[in-house]
Amino acid sequence: MRLSTRMIQLGLAAAMVFSSFTMAAEKVLIVVTSHSQMGTSNERTGYWLGEVTHPYKELADAGIEVDIASIAGGKAPVDERSLAEADATNQWFMANSQHKTKLQQTLKLADLKASDYKAVLFAGGHGTMWDFPQDKALQRFAADLYQNNGIVAAVCHGPAALLNIKLADGSYLIAGKQVTGFSNTEEEQVKLAQVVPFSLQDQLTLRGAHFSAAANWQSKVLVDQRLVTGQNPQSAAAVGQALVRLLKSK
Repeated sequence: MRLSTRMIQLGLAAAMVFSSFTMAAEKVLIVVTSHSQMGTSNERTGYWLGEVTHPYKELADAGIEVDIASIAGGKAPVDERSLAEADATNQWFMANSQHKTKLQQTLKLADLKASDYKAVLFAGGHGTMWDFPQDKALQRFAADLYQNNGIVAAVCHGPAALLNIKLADGSYLIAGKQVTGFSNTEEEQVKLAQVVPFSLQDQLTLRGAHFSAAANWQSKVLVDQRLVTGQNPQSAAAVGQALVRLLKSK
């Protein structure tokens, strides 16, 4: 009886170690913009804080490790407008020095290997419209991760990252897939349709994606295979939740 009990205890201990190892392997990368100027205007931009913190918290609460990278590395520019929001999740994130340091000392995306991550999330903010679409390191990272059974996600203006990602067969990752992102009517409402270098909605459609959007400022998240997209800042937490569900189902 004692031997049997001991074997059960050893088995449980081994299971706990294996479970911890498996969880440690579930690592997600959030990528933010390094671009800080709104076109040719004097207005500053960058990443939108809530589109980092809300998915981050959903992942962290699920026990999933999160790194934060940017195109250039180092301190990433934040859109000051996003700091003005009375947001409990932003406050939770910024009150923790470990979390906050990840934005002040972002990793450089080109230095990272897709094989170290299970998923990548491209956070939004208007800055992404200038540096995400043409970045070759971003395209390689996302394509490698997706083709290795990983998950690619983007929220708000973050889907600008998806426009030029091609798979090994030469097709665009988003071709034929259901996607959402910051809509034309939302861009018009914030009076930046004539400032951004292109219409995100139109370009996603031209790449062969099936774009759809909810009413302005309503949460909308689409999951198509291993591609997750969210429409706007209101969708950020739900994007994080969708990532958790996909990671747990693997």
